[in-house]
Amino acid sequence: MFLISTAGPLLDDSRPRDTLMAVAPVQQRSGPGGTRAQLPPCYYEGYLDKRGPKEKAFRRLWSCLCGNAMFFFNNAKDTHYVERLDLSGFVSLRDDCSRDRNLEAARLILRMKDGETKLTAPNLESRELWKGFLYSVVDLNVPACLTLLPGQLQMLKEVVDKERSRRRARTPTRAPPSPLSVPLVGEIPPCFRPVSRTEAEVLLERHPDCGNMLLRPGRDGCSLAVTTRQDLNGSVFRHYRVTQREQGGYIIDVENPIPCASLHEVIDALVEKTAGTLQPFLLEEPYEENITYVSSNDENGERMLHTAPSSPLPKAPALPPKQDRMSSKPLPRSPAPDRRILTSAVPSSPTNPLRRLILSPSPLAQTLNEELKMKLEKRRASQE
Repeated sequence: MFLISTAGPLLDDSRPRDTLMAVAPVQQRSGPGGTRAQLPPCYYEGYLDKRGPKEKAFRRLWSCLCGNAMFFFNNAKDTHYVERLDLSGFVSLRDDCSRDRNLEAARLILRMKDGETKLTAPNLESRELWKGFLYSVVDLNVPACLTLLPGQLQMLKEVVDKERSRRRARTPTRAPPSPLSVPLVGEIPPCFRPVSRTEAEVLLERHPDCGNMLLRPGRDGCSLAVTTRQDLNGSVFRHYRVTQREQGGYIIDVENPIPCASLHEVIDALVEKTAGTLQPFLLEEPYEENITYVSSNDENGERMLHTAPSSPLPKAPALPPKQDRMSSKPLPRSPAPDRRILTSAVPSSPTNPLRRLILSPSPLAQTLNEELKMKLEKRRASQE
């Protein structure tokens, strides 16, 4: 564990003066004029030994972290910088365990998209502070993986706030890319949102229950980015670049690039690499519960918003189903009742009304019977 005071690292006064300056706390310095006066605000500065990707030997330069870039001067009094390293191409930052002739020196490797830059700080405490300031400016978040004291963490938080304000105040040189300007191949994951980096952070922080990882357009309009949020004594945001390969598919541009066949595989790979800690951001958009419409008042012409009645509309009576004549079959006729069964089933009681109804003849039948009797009697009389 490194013991670092809030006013600066613990130092030995017997060290050379340049070593003391290399780990001195940040002091805002404005040069007498020229290039230094035009630089963004300086967050941290000190001597570093630097060797770029195409350089064979280290050079001792006065290094200043100004805004989102590092500026290198031959000495602390120069007003014109000799090199500039833009941190927008930042990939990773790690310690270099190789030994230096100076046993107290501590090395680190700053990996950019165009190669690696090796830096050597005077001691371990100075290296931790450089890492803290670099991570804070690149990620716009105070790093939680470093061993720093509360006062220094507060100092990094102030740097993050200043850098965020500085970036918001800058006039954008180009309009933010729309989702149509991003070359997408295959189906788009549901966690894709056409938002900027800052808007992505706000979305993830405002809706933590909807997921902690979303896909968005990159700043250049030709790539994509994945923004993640995790909670570690506050919000910790990370941004990963996703580029499209010429032969098809995508690559998650990290220290060890991860090839993916589709954007869905990009999201699945990040979920798998983090053992399910990262989950896609799925925000359910609200929908209206009632139907509304705008109409004008006939008297004064005022337009008002009305809500349609929520009662269900009356249903039309259902028509009986049509039967197909070809397929319809005639209904079977019911068999004629058996009079004998019906007669025998009637009780023989003379007071039974059903028996009287069946046995009593009707008036028409009585008249016919009387006429038949008269004809029979006349025929018998004539024969005799």
